[in-house]
Amino acid sequence: MTPAQSTPNPVPWREHGFTLIELMIVVAIVAILAAIAYPSYQDSVLKGRRGEARSALTELMQQQERYMTQHNTYKEFASGDGTVPFKTTVGSSTSPTYKIKAQACASSTANICIELVAAPTSTDARAGDLSLTSNGVKSCTGTAKDSDPKVCWP
Repeated sequence: MTPAQSTPNPVPWREHGFTLIELMIVVAIVAILAAIAYPSYQDSVLKGRRGEARSALTELMQQQERYMTQHNTYKEFASGDGTVPFKTTVGSSTSPTYKIKAQACASSTANICIELVAAPTSTDARAGDLSLTSNGVKSCTGTAKDSDPKVCWP
């Protein structure tokens, strides 16, 4: 062996780990990706909650129709009223995502027409309150009701 081969080459200091700058670049990239992904996630959660509220309104309208055939009137109730025989909240009972109320339709009485309204417990400016009448009219109070009505009732 030659003397040059007997001594191992020292490992440069750069190969021992990451520098602080390299670590900060990775953190910055992850932060940028999170900033892009989080609003999309929030929008997906809102869409899911809206779908759950639409389903609950449809189910409750079916229950109201059965109530109408038995009592010859629809049942009015306030948001979150626990004394009625219907489900009045959407989501878990401890932290509902929507509260549902039933009221007579505008210019009508409860024995002719009922309007079910699901009001979100958190902010949903695009859809706002979702409503369904026994006449089949579907609407919402949010900002997208005129520009993109499929946000409320696809």
